[in-house]
Amino acid sequence: MEKMVNIKIDGKLLTVPDGQNLVNAAKDNGIFIPSLCYFEHIEPPLGTCRTCTCKLDGKYQPACTMKVHDGMTVEVNTPELLDMRKSLVEMMFSEGNHFCPSCEKSGNCDLQHMAYELGISVTRFEHLFKDRMIDYGSKRIIMEHNRCIKCKRCVEDVVTDDGKKVFTYQGRGNETFVGIDYKEEPKLSEQQAIAAMELCPTGAIIVRGVSMAHPFGEREFDINSEQKNFTRRFPKSHKPAGMEKKVLATASLAGCFGCHMSMLDIDLELLDLVELVTFNKSPLTDIKKFTGRCHIGLIEGGVCNDENIETLKEFRKMCDILVSVGECAVWGGLPAMRNTIPLSECLEEAYLNCVTSEEGANLVPYHEDLPKILDKIYACHDIVKIDHFIPGCPPSANHIWKSVKHLLWGEEYSILYSEFKYD
Repeated sequence: MEKMVNIKIDGKLLTVPDGQNLVNAAKDNGIFIPSLCYFEHIEPPLGTCRTCTCKLDGKYQPACTMKVHDGMTVEVNTPELLDMRKSLVEMMFSEGNHFCPSCEKSGNCDLQHMAYELGISVTRFEHLFKDRMIDYGSKRIIMEHNRCIKCKRCVEDVVTDDGKKVFTYQGRGNETFVGIDYKEEPKLSEQQAIAAMELCPTGAIIVRGVSMAHPFGEREFDINSEQKNFTRRFPKSHKPAGMEKKVLATASLAGCFGCHMSMLDIDLELLDLVELVTFNKSPLTDIKKFTGRCHIGLIEGGVCNDENIETLKEFRKMCDILVSVGECAVWGGLPAMRNTIPLSECLEEAYLNCVTSEEGANLVPYHEDLPKILDKIYACHDIVKIDHFIPGCPPSANHIWKSVKHLLWGEEYSILYSEFKYD
């Protein structure tokens, strides 16, 4: 008969099987401990990502490497531990080039999913935008090192039928990367190769010709949260009561204008909104200049040229509250894909070497009236102080207007799991 022991998690007394993995023991009792490297059948557990760090009997340790024992005391959801886990996941995003809207694994990505679970809207760390190698050497598998978080799952778990490893750690220290054994990889069956792609917690392992794309709403992490009935709750603020009419301004910088289109998706509620707000400077009204101070400014798009900088600084000066709306404004988004390429190469490819360039063209446009392109795409908060972030590509209309009403009138609101997305 299985021996049972008593443990405490966040002060709650639980009876669990002796020697059970702590992550599983917590999950069986409705307590979520996040992890990106833990896989139940890999023994001993890898303990590489550290996102499951908890306080066990007073010491910080990764929960996935610990077996429960009688009298164990565990702290999981203290403010300090929650912030620590968020910072670890934020660093993974900032150190890699995770362009969620263009990734084959978006909606099925463990890293993206974990960021949703932790409620991450923006990273506190600067994105590095390193230009790492993409390994096309294998005939069937592509290794996208810009997305790899070195969790070691593939190294430990992907083997051929004769027991040979297909993936290995190469290099040392910060230069460590996951390499493919080109001789062993062809021995994998098609099903084994696809299993390796699914095992990867990000979109780093890609099987040529096999797509993981599914329609929105049907992807693995579109609706289902590890935390049942997950919502991000924003309590009522201490703003004065009353629904007096407010003044809004909006702008689109280096983006696709999709966030403005999403703002209009509020549909019939627009009729209610016009009773509560009036738009000042905005492409929605075609008003070119500020005519007075605004209560809130909504900025879409990143900063790619000197004109964007001037616009952003003007908004900061004229708006009481400034909000970054969408991934481009929050950290650069898809336009930031050029950040891994020197500006000179980018311009040469666009104007001189592009297949659509006119024959004999040998000039990159330059004129004093043209905005000067910056060395890279910058997030809005790199240039001015931003008061609030609304992630998404684009954010849903509900997410945008719930946030706006909260900021303007202090309304309490919740963001559903299905509304909180980066793509």
